Amino acid sequence: MKTFKILVGFMASLVLAFNVMATPVDTYEFKSADNQKRALSLAHELRCPQCQNQNLIDSNSPVAQDLRLEVYTMVDDGKSNDEIVDFMTSRYGDFVLYKPRLDPKTYILWLGPFVLMLIALYVALVVVRKQRGKSTAAPEMTDADRNELEALLKNKQSLDDK
Repeated sequence: MKTFKILVGFMASLVLAFNVMATPVDTYEFKSADNQKRALSLAHELRCPQCQNQNLIDSNSPVAQDLRLEVYTMVDDGKSNDEIVDFMTSRYGDFVLYKPRLDPKTYILWLGPFVLMLIALYVALVVVRKQRGKSTAAPEMTDADRNELEALLKNKQSLDDK
């Protein structure tokens, strides 16, 4: 019983140890509170080039830490948001932007969903028109079909009478 308690205690401490995640804390001191707000806003808008779909604030990768520091220093140096974004995109490409710019390379990205929606609407209209065009009434019987049906019914009736 005592070994069972020790084993349960050991397992519980392992579970708790694996659930603890240390995250690095940036201790950069800004020249003003406005610079801090602007730098954090920019870091939220820029994607980490190493991570999958994480911004610079959420990522713990060394690249993201370096880029956060770069953004912070550029903001404190008085660079504008556009200058900082241009620097990041020239260095890492458009991947670092969560909202890609509207330019010829990204037309399909921005306009593609609308084109697909228009195509889907057109296909839906064509299908609906075809369905409405089909008649729900039973097809007319020709004289030959009617005579054949009467012959089959007489034949069945004569078999039932036997």
